[in-house]
Amino acid sequence: MLNEETYKQLMEMKLHGIAHAFNEYLNLTEKDALTFEERFGLMVDREWTDRKERQLKYRLARAKLREEACVEDIDYRHPRQLDRSVAQRLTTCRWVKQHENIILTGKTGLGKTWLACAFAHKACREGYSTLYARIPRMLQEILVAHGNGSYPKVMEKLENPDVLILDDFGLAPLNDRERRDLLEVFEGRQGRRSTIVTSQLKTKHWHEVIGEPTIADAIMDRLISSSHRIEMEGKSLRNRSEEK
Repeated sequence: MLNEETYKQLMEMKLHGIAHAFNEYLNLTEKDALTFEERFGLMVDREWTDRKERQLKYRLARAKLREEACVEDIDYRHPRQLDRSVAQRLTTCRWVKQHENIILTGKTGLGKTWLACAFAHKACREGYSTLYARIPRMLQEILVAHGNGSYPKVMEKLENPDVLILDDFGLAPLNDRERRDLLEVFEGRQGRRSTIVTSQLKTKHWHEVIGEPTIADAIMDRLISSSHRIEMEGKSLRNRSEEK
């Protein structure tokens, strides 16, 4: 009865890892094989691992990544001009710590979104918060927020994550409201957080999509001045099973 009560108390205190390790220990036949210090150390290690797994699961759920991708599965064999050394440096997540950005450009089907999600997934594993957003939908959400009074809350949601993926930049020219909202997003994150932007257009064509030269310069300055650029070219990966 005492052991059952101890197990229940551990669970109520949300010490799930220790509780499960304690319960497993009770069912061992050779309980004297380990010293008390060794047994206690194993239970603490189990609790630490359990908490890390739950925290990662929580961060991934909040990130809402579009692709289930991880950096260990990056395909360097397909000819798309993906520089292995650059990609592998980014897997260290030093760019997140230094509040730098990543720009992924290339034609559709080259795995831009997949790579963005892979880098963000690694950031989650390193303890950073992330969020995925498609730019067309994000701009629509901000537009609605202007009208219903939720603008500060929406902007806070976009400014706070350590890593923000902005997918599909440049699908259509921006109007005045959209380019000003986009500038506000980058302004709120500059020097404080990291952003990943994917686009089918090379950066030299972004001024045309943004439109107004002054705002275009401001957006480009805040995004590109501290960015790692990956420009991919080649045949689509759509028909391959490694990355979709």
